[in-house]
Amino acid sequence: MPGCTNCPSDNVSDTNAIDPIFRRILWIALISNGLMFVVEIVASYFGDSISLQADALDFLGDAANYAISLFVLGMALHLRARASMVKGITMAVFGLWVIGNAVNRALVGSAPEPSVMGGIAVVALAVNFIVAFLLYRYREGDSNMRSIWLCSRNDAIGNIAVMIAAAGVFATSSRWPDLLVAAIIASLSLSAAFHVIRLALSEMRAEKANLV
Repeated sequence: MPGCTNCPSDNVSDTNAIDPIFRRILWIALISNGLMFVVEIVASYFGDSISLQADALDFLGDAANYAISLFVLGMALHLRARASMVKGITMAVFGLWVIGNAVNRALVGSAPEPSVMGGIAVVALAVNFIVAFLLYRYREGDSNMRSIWLCSRNDAIGNIAVMIAAAGVFATSSRWPDLLVAAIIASLSLSAAFHVIRLALSEMRAEKANLV
């Protein structure tokens, strides 16, 4: 992009936009995340786990992000950047909501069921690992591409954290490992949101400068 030394190349995203394999991967990611949201939200209810609930909502947010990404593929950079801005704000809101819910559970709550947490986390990790592996070659590019990769990466990290929380709950019979992991998942979401929003703003400023 002329006049932009720190922005990812438009060519990367343009190539991805017309790549049928990439579109197919996004559809796989969208469907997988939608199904895992249903599985985890039900499991979080029966297992009384805030970290599973946080991970379930993360799956829902990612499914929405993949849907937005599919919609804006092939569009102009400023439109992709605006879509990324929406995704970044959504990720930030999710992170703040999880922190608030974790604080509430810290005041009033009981220890979750570790076997439910651990079993579902293993399944979720397998799904996210496959999606992350498929998306790895597309991790570089504009803010839209970056947000897709960050969602996939954060999900896998979150699943491992839930497994650790399940072990902690089992060992201590306490709700605190569950709450701690929920806070970690929230912090990952906030960190990724900041990165995506910053990159989207950079792209919008660069696009505006090119029009002057």
